[in-house]
Amino acid sequence: MSRQRPDFTAESSQGRVAGIDEVGRGPLAGPVVAAAVVFLRAPPASLAALIDDSKRLNPGQRATAFAALRDAARAGLVECAVGAASATEIGRLNILRATHLAMARALARMTTPPDLALVDGNQAPPLPCPVRCVIGGDGLSLSIAAASILAKVVRDRAMARLDPRWPGYGFARHVGYATAAHRDALLRLGPTPHHRRGFAPVDDLFR
Repeated sequence: MSRQRPDFTAESSQGRVAGIDEVGRGPLAGPVVAAAVVFLRAPPASLAALIDDSKRLNPGQRATAFAALRDAARAGLVECAVGAASATEIGRLNILRATHLAMARALARMTTPPDLALVDGNQAPPLPCPVRCVIGGDGLSLSIAAASILAKVVRDRAMARLDPRWPGYGFARHVGYATAAHRDALLRLGPTPHHRRGFAPVDDLFR
């Protein structure tokens, strides 16, 4: 039996609905990135077929979907916005509050506030519109899935840009996650300004 793919059911007949998702809660380094996506009308089947939970897509599929969403935005079919919270903000606020800040920043970049925000997960961020939490939303809602792709691609590209500036850490490969190679680099080279305080492997180096 084929698995369910995200669809447009949750967005239908709700007015202007933004799907919101984040990427980067778990890494030891880099920002947490959130995206908000509003389909201004029901997406064409050709676009919907490219969209899925970003974790289910390989890098090539994510890049293709990202480009299609960008083209759809240029054509006026969809509105997309991205927000982030830096490693410094994560250390100061904690990861949950920083994630909510990134979501609020993404929503603030939209031209018109949505009537409803569908947020992946079970913790509602403080946003200037009604919020509905959708557990597993990136596998259920097309707009949340699109937001997951947007956030993932933007964050991965940001981490890749850090790689040549901080050689030896492997940011382009692990994008900040706590791989064995990343932990070894931390021990050998110490933390960079992009490593997050409040995460044990990083904090241990300051003791």
